[in-house]
Amino acid sequence: MRRIAVLALGMFALGLDAYVVAGLLPGIGAAFQVEPGEAGQAVTVFTLAYALAAPVCATLRAGKPVRRILGLALAVFTIANMLSALATGLLGLLLARALEAVAAGLYAPVAIASAATLVEPGRKGRALALTLGGMSTGTVIGVPAGLRIAERLGWQSALWMVTLLGAVATVAILVRLPDIEVAEPPSWRARIALLTDTSVVATVAVTFLTAIASLGLYTYLAPLLDRVGLGNAAASYFWAWGIGGMVGSFSVGPVIDRTRDPRRVMAVILAALTLALALLPGLLGTPLLGYLPLLVWGAMGWASQAPQQHALLHLQPDHGSVAVALNSSANYLGGAAGAALGGVVVTLAGISALPITAAAVAAAGLALQVAILARVRRIAVG
Repeated sequence: MRRIAVLALGMFALGLDAYVVAGLLPGIGAAFQVEPGEAGQAVTVFTLAYALAAPVCATLRAGKPVRRILGLALAVFTIANMLSALATGLLGLLLARALEAVAAGLYAPVAIASAATLVEPGRKGRALALTLGGMSTGTVIGVPAGLRIAERLGWQSALWMVTLLGAVATVAILVRLPDIEVAEPPSWRARIALLTDTSVVATVAVTFLTAIASLGLYTYLAPLLDRVGLGNAAASYFWAWGIGGMVGSFSVGPVIDRTRDPRRVMAVILAALTLALALLPGLLGTPLLGYLPLLVWGAMGWASQAPQQHALLHLQPDHGSVAVALNSSANYLGGAAGAALGGVVVTLAGISALPITAAAVAAAGLALQVAILARVRRIAVG
């Protein structure tokens, strides 16, 4: 499993880079003298470019050795992070972030497919879990660590940390990983073909709304904490969100296996997410209880992907990988849309309006999920 650990190291750097910038927005805004809504576009650009990069980059890697693809992707990712740290204005930062996302969108699907190829079938699940766990660990452990470093050395120091991790992972990939063949990822044509299935469209729409609510608000968590006077304690609140996320992502699988009803599990997740986001303004800053909505929010946000993937694999057993890939794109596009919508809300109504707006979007996702459950029941009855 040592070669899998090499892939996981790259995923760790990706996870850290994708989420740490949300905690750096106050520093970025102050450095470039822009409003929080404008600084938040550093997150929007990354998530949007990430969602669109994989299918575009698929043609660029056809026929090339996997080790070279992964090494090139991480090298570009590392250079782009260095450019982000050196940026002297918001435009330069946004361009560098877009380049980071393109490289990440190339690396992640190839790394996941490679992990399944590097082990025997009986250990495939463990290999995939370790690889994907690198990204969640980068978020749960790496982000708070990056914020601590940024508090002492400035927001650029967190990006230099990502740059160093990317460089180490690049060398490790080139030295430790063998050349293997990996099948091409689903094309855009295959993904779009699924849009004729109304059940798939509804499921993916729920994912999209969930991402808008959860990831969109996360983008502005640091400015929100600043607004209520908790800026100095921001790292601890990010820890609470991340710990909740790790608990949710690892615990939801056994729940789905026991209930054998991923759609109902998703409804419960959305109900809890809506409640946590709605209670966030009232509880934030309250001793101990202030962390509770962050824990629940993180847990439900990270737990939401597994039941959606289970449902899509049941709906499209012959095209499972395509359906799951479409769900992943919806998740990242929802994150980008949420960050953009958050910027509009901050500009028009102030940052204090964000949690209630996010709760309303989550409630819309819950309503759609309940409608899906009702349709499934009607079909089952006959």
